[in-house]
Amino acid sequence: MTVKIHPTAIVDSKAELDSSVEVGAYSIIGANVRIDAGTRIGSHTVIKGPTTIGKHNQIFQFSSLGEQPQDKKYRNEPTTLEIGDNNTIREFCTFNRGTLQDKAVTKIGNDNWIMAYVHIAHDCTIGNHTILANNSSLAGHVDIHDYAILGGFTLVHQFCKVGAHVITAVNTVAFKDIPPYVTAAGYDAKPHGINSEGLKRRGFTPETIMEIKRAYKLLYRNGLSLEEAKQALAVMKEKCTEIGLLTDFLEISTRGIVR
Repeated sequence: MTVKIHPTAIVDSKAELDSSVEVGAYSIIGANVRIDAGTRIGSHTVIKGPTTIGKHNQIFQFSSLGEQPQDKKYRNEPTTLEIGDNNTIREFCTFNRGTLQDKAVTKIGNDNWIMAYVHIAHDCTIGNHTILANNSSLAGHVDIHDYAILGGFTLVHQFCKVGAHVITAVNTVAFKDIPPYVTAAGYDAKPHGINSEGLKRRGFTPETIMEIKRAYKLLYRNGLSLEEAKQALAVMKEKCTEIGLLTDFLEISTRGIVR
């Protein structure tokens, strides 16, 4: 089998493409780009290296992946972009490489659904099974944890973390970390309960969802300080292991949480 490259596409001789990769019309694949089996690249797409793309991704037309970071400190260092497996990347997305000021890598995991015009800046880390709706934008050094959903036009400030199973409303602007399970909305983002519908769809039992609601009330509704809430949640974790996702997040939060 030969690589399915449209005759108008340009593939650098230093790029490495699996024999099953498809490259659409007028796309440009640069040096030091590696693309694994079953990945399809749409037309008018530009991918620059060093970039690694895994298996069975579908990248739609007009995306720009692996370009230099939009950081004035960048001095052409060989930083990277890494994309895992089974991701859908829609039209006009822009993913930048990392910087030496952080991990030197921007990393996207597996099974993510990334819609049109999404921007993922340098040194961001995206987990697995996330959804980033149209025009979501992440500043540098942002972490998005597994199963998070960002509503359209959500903006996330640099160095923020968005916890697992979070959902944000359209036009949300997050200046602080959003803990796991939380529904957030507004400018700036405020908590509005838990993402109970998302948890149901992922198989969480009614009993577990009720415990997560109790944890949310401890954190946001009982008038406790953050340290007092952490202590109370540590006790809850002994009964419900899913609360551990919340307590662990609070320990790694560096910007403070939305409140």
